[in-house]
Amino acid sequence: MTESAWKVVMDGDGLTISGESFSLTTNSSDADIDSVVSQLQGVARGTYGQYCGLSRAIEAVGERWGMLVVRDLLVTPKSAPELQRGLPRVPLNLLSMRIRELAYTGILEKDGTTDADGQDRYRLTTYGRRLEDILLAFGRWGSAMLAEPRPEDIVTEDSLMVAMRAAFVSEAAAGRSERFELVFGDIVIHVVVEDGQLEVGRGPLPGAPSIDPGPYLKDMLTRAMSLEEGMATGTVHTNGDPKAMERLLSLFALPYQALPQRSML
Repeated sequence: MTESAWKVVMDGDGLTISGESFSLTTNSSDADIDSVVSQLQGVARGTYGQYCGLSRAIEAVGERWGMLVVRDLLVTPKSAPELQRGLPRVPLNLLSMRIRELAYTGILEKDGTTDADGQDRYRLTTYGRRLEDILLAFGRWGSAMLAEPRPEDIVTEDSLMVAMRAAFVSEAAAGRSERFELVFGDIVIHVVVEDGQLEVGRGPLPGAPSIDPGPYLKDMLTRAMSLEEGMATGTVHTNGDPKAMERLLSLFALPYQALPQRSML
């Protein structure tokens, strides 16, 4: 059923939108038709017509911005305005539609808290959090396409925190206890490793060695550049422990993947 096939009637009792197999009536004559249609679209998108788990998954999170909403909610619950601050290129009305879609498919829900302006915050459901391993693996796969940043590219706290989770090598962390503060320009995050478990948080970590890994962190994580080569660039800076970068790289890594070759078909 497409929007053009809907019949819309507005009278003193409210707004009614109907189609071949449904009828929806609001309980207010002041209903905003654009808002009602937007909410309907949020739970009545087209399908691929495939009885397939992959098809269902793409229908649920494959729309533009969907996986990035999931990424940022993996870090902390957020309201729509808080999500938009980390995703500044998404219009708020589109973001609100994605939130409704993800709620309708059981991926997120209201958190029960609000932001400073009283807006509801959202969190991932138990089912939604099962996307974490998939999302981290997808990020590792996509890292092969990270060459020079594009002019419009930004880096956020949430994206860095999830990236560190994607690069964590839990097997190498067994029996170890480490703490690091990581500085990326104006952004500071920290990581704590305890016997194979990783915790990533915002802001500085008092007492932990501070590392500014510079622009070649990805190359060092993939081992395309050795630590010695990275240090020789003069862009890696450590404060508090000269061996901190070496220990960090022993716990975090990305698979080496050659930059994909484009084809013009």
